Order: sequence, then C-alpha cells, then structure tokens
Amino acid sequence: MASGNYRNGTPKSSLKVDKPLSVNSNIKPSVKSKPSPTSALRRSSPGSLAGGKDAGVLGRVRVAVRLRPRNAEELVADADFADCVELQPELKRLKLRKNNWDSDTYEFDEVLTEFASQKRVYEVVAKPVVESVLEGYNGTVMAYGQTGTGKTFTLGRLGEEDTAARGIMVRSMEDILADISLETDSVSVSYLQLYMETIQDLLDPGNDNIPIVEDPKTGDVSVPGANLVEIRDQQSFVELLRHGEAHRFAANTKLNTESSRSHAILMVHVRRSVKGRHDKEVGLSIENGNASNLVKHLRPPIVRKSKLVVVDLAGSERIDKSGSEGHTLEEAKSINLSLSALGKCINALAENSPHVPVRDSKLTRLLKDSFGGTARTSLVVTIGPSPRHRGETASTIMFGQRAMKVENMVKLKEEFDYKSLARRLDIQLDKVIAEHERQQKVFEDEVQRINIEAQNRISEAERNYANALENERLKFQEDYMESIKKLEERWVVNKEKLGNDRTGIEAKDEWLDKTCSQERPMSSAQEEIVEAKQLLQNEIRLRQAAEEELHNLKSQLVQRERSEAGGSAEILKLCKMLEDEAQQKEKLEKEIAILKSQLLQLSFEADETRRSLDRGGSGKMFNGFDSLMNQVRHPQTKDSGDGQKASVAKLFEQVGLQKILSLLESEDADVRIHAVKVVANLAAEEANQEKIVEVGGLTSLLMLLRSSEDETIRRVAAGAIANLAMNETNQELIMAQGGISLLSMTAADAEDPQTLRMVAGAIANLCGNDKLQTKLRIEGGIKALLGMVRCGHPDVLAQVARGIANFAKCESRSSSQGTKAGKSFLIDDGALPWIVQNANNDASPIRRHIELALCHLAQHEVNAKDMISGGALWELVRISRDCSREDIRNLAYRTLTSSPTFQAELRRLRVEF
Repeated sequence: MASGNYRNGTPKSSLKVDKPLSVNSNIKPSVKSKPSPTSALRRSSPGSLAGGKDAGVLGRVRVAVRLRPRNAEELVADADFADCVELQPELKRLKLRKNNWDSDTYEFDEVLTEFASQKRVYEVVAKPVVESVLEGYNGTVMAYGQTGTGKTFTLGRLGEEDTAARGIMVRSMEDILADISLETDSVSVSYLQLYMETIQDLLDPGNDNIPIVEDPKTGDVSVPGANLVEIRDQQSFVELLRHGEAHRFAANTKLNTESSRSHAILMVHVRRSVKGRHDKEVGLSIENGNASNLVKHLRPPIVRKSKLVVVDLAGSERIDKSGSEGHTLEEAKSINLSLSALGKCINALAENSPHVPVRDSKLTRLLKDSFGGTARTSLVVTIGPSPRHRGETASTIMFGQRAMKVENMVKLKEEFDYKSLARRLDIQLDKVIAEHERQQKVFEDEVQRINIEAQNRISEAERNYANALENERLKFQEDYMESIKKLEERWVVNKEKLGNDRTGIEAKDEWLDKTCSQERPMSSAQEEIVEAKQLLQNEIRLRQAAEEELHNLKSQLVQRERSEAGGSAEILKLCKMLEDEAQQKEKLEKEIAILKSQLLQLSFEADETRRSLDRGGSGKMFNGFDSLMNQVRHPQTKDSGDGQKASVAKLFEQVGLQKILSLLESEDADVRIHAVKVVANLAAEEANQEKIVEVGGLTSLLMLLRSSEDETIRRVAAGAIANLAMNETNQELIMAQGGISLLSMTAADAEDPQTLRMVAGAIANLCGNDKLQTKLRIEGGIKALLGMVRCGHPDVLAQVARGIANFAKCESRSSSQGTKAGKSFLIDDGALPWIVQNANNDASPIRRHIELALCHLAQHEVNAKDMISGGALWELVRISRDCSREDIRNLAYRTLTSSPTFQAELRRLRVEF
C-alpha cells in the first residue's frame, strides 16, 4: 500500500503480520487489579502534565509487556537463533539476552506471553481502568512499541470473524454499556488520529486540523472541534470503529505490510447520575404534591463525568530497517519526533524534574492528563522475539520501565447536575402553569355565566321601559289631539268676530297703495345715475393700468435687444475658448499616450530586472527607469550616499513623479495598476517618502483606496500606505486625512489574504504612535484589526498580533507617564478573548507578539481583574515559565510578582509562584 493511503476497513484486508496468535491457554482467573504499593509515595512534581486543587489519591502508572509470536518471515530468517527475550510470567519478570551467557532482568506489573489471549490481556491491562472510569475517574489505556509488534491488534481488533480476538476498545465498550443505565446515563465517543502533527477526525475526514483547547482555570485539555457521537448499543460502536479505521493512514514498509502512520485516539465520555437519599426525598415531595416545599429544599443532583482514552500509538522505526522513503520517510520522521517528545516528558516526570516539555508535541498535550495528571493510566508495551531487533526491543522495555516511575494524582470527577435540576423545575413549572390555566378557565367560565345573566336582566328591563314609554306616548298624543280640537273651535269663533271689521280696513289699504306708486319712479332714476358714475370710474382705472403695462413692455423690449447684442459677443468669445481647449486636450492626449508607452516599458524592464536579481545574477542591468529604481533600492552598490540621491534626482528628472501620480487617475485599469506599483516601489525606500508626500502621493493613494474596486490596486495601495506609515510625520498626515477610516472600510470589504495583510500592516504601524491612540480607537482601528482575524491566514494574524502588541506597548508607556488613566482600550473593545486564545499559537511570530501584549496589559493594576476573569493569568504564568525568549519570560515574571491583585489570586488558587 502506498504511503498516505487510507486503511481498508474490511476484516480481510485489515489483517496484519504483527498480530499475536489468539491461542487459548490455561489462564488463572482474572483478579481485579490493585494499586501497586510504593515504598515512598511522592507528590506530583511542579512540572506535572496536569494538576488541580482538589484532593486525590496517588496512583502509579501500571505497565504490562506483551510478546508477539514469530511471524512467517522470522520463522525462516531466525530459525537458527534463539529469541532475544525470555519471559517469566509467574514472577512478572522479563530477561533480555545480551549474548548466549548474559542477560538483563526487568520487572513489570504484568508479563504476557505470546500465548496470552485477548481476554487475558484486557482483564489485566484495561479492565481495572474501565472499572475506575465507571466509578467516576478518568482513565487511559495506551499501547507502545516497535512497528509490527501488535499494538493495533491488541487495542483495535474488531473480532467480527472470531469474537475471541476482540481488542481492548470493543471489550471496554461492552463492559461500559453493561454497567450503565441508558435512561439516566450516557456514553459518547470521538475517534481521532494525529497525523503529521495535525489532528484529524476519523468520523469526519473533512474535519482536519482540529485545535487543542486548554481550560485556563482547570488545565483540562479538550478537542471541542471533534465529532461526538452518542452510543446506545454495541453494534453501532463497532460500526463507528470500522468507519474510523477505514480512514486511518497506513503504508507498506519492510517491517510491516500495513504499518500505521498516525496515532489513533479513541475518547469515550461517560456521564452517570449518582442517586442517593436526597433523590428519594425529592421524589417523596413530588408524590405528596408539596410543590412550594420542593422548590424551597430542592438541590441539584450529582453527576460523575469521566473519560476513557484509548491510544494506539504509531510504531517507532529505524529508517534503515523499515526502508521508508519519500513521503513515507517524512511520516516516519514525524512519528519518531512525537514519540521522542513523549519519552522526554515521561523521563522528566520519572526524575521529578521541575519542567516537563509538554508543548513540544500535540501528542504530549493530548496525553497531559494521562502522565502526571489525574487519570488512572495503564500502558501495554509490545515487543517482538527477533534477535535482529534487539535494540528496538531494549528501547521499548526501557520506555516501560521509566513509565512505571510516573505517579498520577487520581481524582473523582463529580459535579452538580444543574441541567437536570433545571429540567425538574421546568416540569414542575409546567404543572403549576397547567393548574393556573385550569383555574383561569374556570374563572373565565364563571365570569361569562355572570355576564350572560346580567345581559338577560338588562334586556328584560329595556323591554319593560319601552312598553311604559309607548303607553305614555299614546296618552300624550290623545291629550294633544284634544287640545288641537279645542283651539280650532276657538279660531273659528274669532274669525267670525273679525269678519265684520274687514270693510274699513280695505278702504285704508287702497289709499296707501296709490301714494307709494307715485314715489317709486323718482328713487329708481337716482339709483341708475349713481351706478353709471361708478362704471365710469372703473373704466378710467383700467385704462391707466393698461398704459403702465404697455410702458413696461417697451422698456423690457429695449433691454432684451441690448442683452442679445452682448450675448453674441460672449458666444464668440466662448467659441474661441472651446477651440483652445480642444487643441490643449489633443496635446495632452498625445502626452498621455507617450507616457503610457514609457510606463509600460519601464514596468516591463523593472519586472525583468527584479527576476534577474531574484536569480542571484549580477549581470546586465536594464537601462531607463528600472535601472534607476534598482539604484534607489540598493544604495550599497554606489560608492556613497550622494550616488543614491543623484539616482533619485535623475529618476524624477527623466520620468517625473508628478506625471506618474497623474496616471493614477487614468481610465485605463492597466495603466493605474502599473502606476500604483511604481509608487509603491518608491515608497519602500525612506529617502523617497518625503518627496512622495510633498507632491500629493499620499492623498492620491488614499483616493485610490476610497474609489477603486480593483483588488490588485487596493492591495498595492494599502502596501504603499503601510510603507509610508512607518514614518511618524506621515502617520499624523494619514490620520488627518481619514486614513484609518479608509483602511477599516477596506478591511471590512476585502477577502484576499494579501490585501488584508497589507491593511493590517498599515494599521499596526499606526498603532505604534503614542499621540494617535485615542483617535485610532475612536475611528475603529482596533475593531478593524479584530475583524481581520476572520481570514485565519497566519500572515494576517501575525500583523494583527503586531498591531495589538504595539498598541498595548504605547498604552503602557502612556499610563506610566500619567497621560492615560482607566482600563485599556483593547479590553474595552473586546480584544482580550482573542489575545488569550492565541497566546499559545503554534506560529512563533503570532505567539511572540501576543505574549508581549499580555505582559504590557498586565503591567497596570487597573487591567488585572479583567485579565483574571478572562483567563489571562494562566497564560502569564505559562509565559513566565515556558516562553522561549528570556526577556519576555523575565518581563512576565516581574509583572506577576509586582501586581498585588495577581499575587492575591495566585494565593487563592494555591499556585506556587
């Protein structure tokens, strides 16, 4: 099988040459393992891989050795030679032969011969650990040995064809599922592989490069990015193992036809509820219906969370024996390096060293709790009988001997189950709500009944009132008609009385009519005269208004004739100006065309010269613009600084920086790109920066950043601004012209990592100016830096980290000088979580800047409480102990020892410092 191929998951193709024979033998009944007595129990060393403040029980790492039987090749090649080892299982001893008459003797917790069955191996190696996990302790079972000695067979054998051949993983899950209750307990599994120092999910091959997360308070290590699958039955677990095994990397070597090229790590998370007297009291309260008393006295139940880690390490190998080459050779190097790091950690723990190099490898970080931590650990070392591999066998035995000296502080993992309590309270709340709704419904029904009854009474009262009103109306109507009749009778009587006086009244009326008819003609004539006079006056007024309007129209006509005469002269003047402008435009277009050709030629020559310089050649240099550019960039080729200044002067004389800047506004995209590249190259030299700023180059670059949509132009313009921002005077000009706002908008819109790197570099340079701190923060500089971490590119993250370090350093200086008070702007803008998360980044530039930023933030007492709550205290402690740079390590140490808040917190946590 070629290197890097996935391991086949079928039983037939998963057979290995190094698997021991599953021969049943007479074996003594398995006994539950007991902690080995030690003559002098020692405390965990200060550099142990894990620690805690809760009390625990010391427990030594138990080590068993298992011998693989000879394979077909060894039966032929070593037929004339005795085995290099001699086992004495009854004495739990092993003899390693030096020669035919001399040998070394080693003692182990258990010695398993080549005839030991898989069941026997499980019961003496893994079963005590599994029982501890079921009781609430963390546990680890690990296999170590040379490639081809049966590690995967011991741990990961599925046993589908022969159930007696089942490995430790399958048998462990059988015992766990048999002991727990699926109603109250749960089991979940994640299956990972560590390949070439990257953690990959075997259950989801696309999920690779999973990060390791360390709890800053407890020190526990976890991989939250891995898939976590809940297990309900044994068959689903076997299918999960088969699926994961199919994606594990394996290769064919001289020592093993199917050699594992990665470390496989199975994590089994067990969560169990602890039932006791308190639960019975709670159940009784619920049955009695005493809900208020339940809520008053209810306490959260206790759960035990434990973890079983089964580690199938890749086999160590010697290159000259395995014959690895190409990519397989690189895999072998990575395997040996991680195993070497594990050996160094175990040596340090065995020797009670004050420093354990846990962070040298991701393997040692993952096994932090297994060696020197809080887990009960059992190790099985596998060896082969061949005398040809005596050196590898001796190395494996010595690894097991050193591991036996490591002691763990085994601790019970119990905690209150607040989620279960919340679920109980939710159920009780639902009951109370249901009862309240029932009572509310009864109340609403009663109110509705009362409303209906009231409506009926009101309707009856209205009907009675209407009947009474109608009766009254009829009565009044009868009285009215009777009154009318009486009035008519009286009117008739009165009319008869008035009839006799009518004759005298008519005679008087005739005389009055004659008199009025004589006076009417005279009054009507006077009214007509008055009306005629009014009409005459109106006509006079209208005539005067018409004459005034005619006069105005005449004056307007004269003015219009005068303006038309002046407009003709103006039109002639404008026509002449347009002709001059057209001639000037034609002349400028010719000059622009010449400049375009010159610029394209100069850009081509610059690229050719740059490529020749990159090849290390010092041959023929191009003439023209690019040769002058190289003289500006490489002043060491001149005899003195005067030669450099002369080159710059000659450059500006031949091409003209002003003309190059004018091409930044060209409509041709290629011309703009070449022009901004030339300006960026000039801005890379400090000697040219002042000239560029004087002629408006900075303003032009900011305009490009604001208006251009071309990604290349924005990237190069941002790089040029970053170069100019290295000068303090230019930094103030950039801020004054709104540069930080433009850079922030560019960072929000850009997706290209190189563009983001340029923008982050420019903002990082601005962060180093003490005078611009407040304005930089107000205009969104810090938030722009934090927003660019979404890219995830190491170069971008390095620039972001540099900017944060510069900002923290300037803040520290301002606070020391008394010009700034209060918490850090970085903490106010939410930068602390990202700083803590990346304080131990694998990339050294990012880690160095973040460590400096943490030290500067911690120098001021006003930031201490936020840093403690954010987990930065633990990173400061780590920096003071493990940082590779002595100056940063000393700075962190001085900061911790000089801060009363940090010292009080360390004393509270019982951390010796």
